[in-house]
Amino acid sequence: MSFQFRDLRIDTVGVVGSGNIGPDIALFFAKAFAAFDVPVVVVDVSADAVARGRAKAEQKIAKGRESGAFKPAAADAMLAALTFTTDYAQLAGASLVVEAATENLDIKKKIFAQLASLCGPQAILASNSSHIEPEEIFGALAPDTRRRTAVIHYFFPAERNLLVEIVPGRDTDPAITRHLMALYEEIGKIPIRVGGRFGYAVNPVFEGLFLAAALAVEEGLGTVKEVDTAARQALGLGVGPFTAMNLTGGNPITNHSLDVMTSKLGPWFRSPRLMKEAMESGKPWDVPKRDEKVELTGAQSRAIADTMLGAYFGLAGEIVDSGIVSRADLELGVETGLAMKAPFALMNEVGPARALELVQAYAGAHPGFPVPRFLAAQARAGTPFRVEQVIRRDEGDIAVLTIRRPRVLNALNDEVYAQLAAHAATLRDDPTVAGVVITGFGPKAFVSGADVNFLAAITSPAEGVATSERSKVPGNGFERLGKPVVCAMNGMAFGGGNELAMCCTARLIRRGLPVAVAQPEANLGIVPGAGATQRLPRLVGVPLAAELLRTGRALSSREAVESGLVREEVDGDVVDAAVKLARAAARGEVTLTPIDAQPIATPDQLPAVELGHLSKAIDALICRAIVEGCRKPLAEGLRFESELFGQCCATEDMRIGVANFVANGPRGKAGFVHR
Repeated sequence: MSFQFRDLRIDTVGVVGSGNIGPDIALFFAKAFAAFDVPVVVVDVSADAVARGRAKAEQKIAKGRESGAFKPAAADAMLAALTFTTDYAQLAGASLVVEAATENLDIKKKIFAQLASLCGPQAILASNSSHIEPEEIFGALAPDTRRRTAVIHYFFPAERNLLVEIVPGRDTDPAITRHLMALYEEIGKIPIRVGGRFGYAVNPVFEGLFLAAALAVEEGLGTVKEVDTAARQALGLGVGPFTAMNLTGGNPITNHSLDVMTSKLGPWFRSPRLMKEAMESGKPWDVPKRDEKVELTGAQSRAIADTMLGAYFGLAGEIVDSGIVSRADLELGVETGLAMKAPFALMNEVGPARALELVQAYAGAHPGFPVPRFLAAQARAGTPFRVEQVIRRDEGDIAVLTIRRPRVLNALNDEVYAQLAAHAATLRDDPTVAGVVITGFGPKAFVSGADVNFLAAITSPAEGVATSERSKVPGNGFERLGKPVVCAMNGMAFGGGNELAMCCTARLIRRGLPVAVAQPEANLGIVPGAGATQRLPRLVGVPLAAELLRTGRALSSREAVESGLVREEVDGDVVDAAVKLARAAARGEVTLTPIDAQPIATPDQLPAVELGHLSKAIDALICRAIVEGCRKPLAEGLRFESELFGQCCATEDMRIGVANFVANGPRGKAGFVHR
C-alpha cells in the first residue's frame, strides 16, 4: 500500500542513521503510516548501530503498548513496518529519505551522493541537520536532484516533539516545500518554514539561552543548579538549560555550533569557558535532582531572571529581524519545540518597553549582543505584539484562513475571534478575493470549541451578554461577506467551532470521522453563545437540533452529511476540495444556498429528552432559546441567545460545569444542582 496526499505519494520511507535520533524519526514514521502499510527502512553502515536502533524502537513500542499509548494492532503494524539494515540498496524505492547521521558535513555529502544515485528521480531527499545550511549539504548534487532536497529538522524526542523546521535551499522546488509542509501537518507534526541560515530559527534560541545561563554562572550570579532553577522559572521552561543539555546529550554539538555562530550570527555567540571545561571533564552538569529544592534569595532570582529574559528577548527579536522566519512561526516553534513560554507572549506580559530595557541592559553588559530593531519600534509604539493565530494564504482568488492553536486543538478565545473578525472585514472589501475557505490546523480538529479559560473569566450576566455578542461578530461577518465562504472541517468541530462553521455558506468534512460535530455546551452548564441555538435548527430542523443542543450528542462525519449540516465528506485534502468549491461557487458554476434568516416555526414545547446528569436550569434556557428565538428573524434570535447566555452566567450550574471541566476534562460529569 501507500500514503497519498495531494500530489505526494509515499510508498517507502527511508532513514539513514541508526544512532541517537534516527530510530526515533523512524518510529514516528511507522506510527504515522501504520494504517497505510508503508515500509520504513533504517540504514546504517554499522551493524552494532543497527542492532541498537532496532532494540530502541522495539523497546519504545513495547512501552507504548503497555501504557496504552499504542493499541495492540497499531503496535504490531509499527513493528511490521520497521526494517533496520546495513544494506543501502533497500532504499532504492523510497519516496522520502531523511538523513539522520552525525552532524558532520563530509559524512552528509557522502550520504547524499550515494542516495542521489540510488533513489528514483522523484524521491525527496532530506537532512535532519540541526544547523548546517542546505546549500552546504546539497550543493554538490546535480541541479535536478537539488530541487528535491530540503532540511527537515526534528526536535528531541523526535517521535513525540511535534515541531519540525522545514528549511528549503535556494534550489529547492517551491512545490516540494509546499508538499513537505502539508505532509507533516497531515501526519501530526507542527511544521514551520525557516530560511537557510546556520542554526535555523529555534536552535539559536536554545543554544543562546544555554550560553546566557553559562555566562551567568561565570559572572557569579549563581551556581549551575541555581541558574538552572531560576532560568526555568523565569522562562517557563519544562527543564532548565543545563538539565536540557544533560537530557539531549547536546554538549558536543552546542560546543561546536556556538563557536561557528561567532562568524555566522554575531560576535556574542561563542562556546563559553564552562562548556569547554565540561567537554574536557566529560561529566554531566550538576543540575537539581528530581524534587530537589534549590533555595535562592529574591534578589538573586531577580538578577538571574533579568539576565535570562534580556537574552531571550534579544535572541528571539534578532531572529525575526533576520527575516528567516515569521513572528508567528517563531512563537509557535519555540513554545512547541523547547517547551517554554512563547517569546512574544512573554514580552507582552512584561510589556514591550520593559522587554527593550532588559535587552538593552543585557547588551550593555555583553558586547556584540543584538538589540532587535523591531522590538525598539514596538516599544516606541507602546502597543503589545500581535501574533497571528489565524493565518491567511491565498490560493489564487480564494483566501484560505487557518486557525492555528494546535496545543489546544485550535480552541477559540478573544484574540482568535478578533483576528477572524478583522479578516472578514478585510476580505469583504478585497476585490482580488472571490471566495474564502476557513479551516483549522492539523488533522485532529477544525476547532475544539471555545477556550474554557476564556469562559471561566466571565464574572457577571452583563459580561456574559457582551462575550456572546463579541463571539458572534466574526461569524456574522463571514455570513454577510457577499462571497462564498466554505468551511473545510479538517477534524472535529465542537461548540464554537461548529457555530463558526454554520456561518459559512457551505461545509465540507474529512471522511470517516467517528466523532465530528457536537454542541457540548450543556455538559459545561452553559447555553451556546455564538449562534448554535438559532442556526442549527435552520440547517437540520428543530427536532434534531433540539436533541443535539440539549444533550450534547455528537454526530459522525457521515451523520453530519445525512442531517444536512454538512454538504459532503471528502477523501484526501479537504482544504483543496473547499478551495475548488468556493471558486466554482464564485464563478456561478455551483449554487450554494445561504442560511434562511427568516423566522421558522417551533412547537410551544420541545419533545422530552433524557438529560441524565445535565442541568435542568440550563436546559430550560436552551429550550427558550430554540422555541422563542427561532420564531424571530435570525439577527433578533441571535441577540436573544446572547441575553440567555448572560442569564446562564448567573447560575450556579455554569460555575460548577466550567470548574469541573477545568479540573476533570471533558469526560468528567459535573454535579449540577439545577439552579
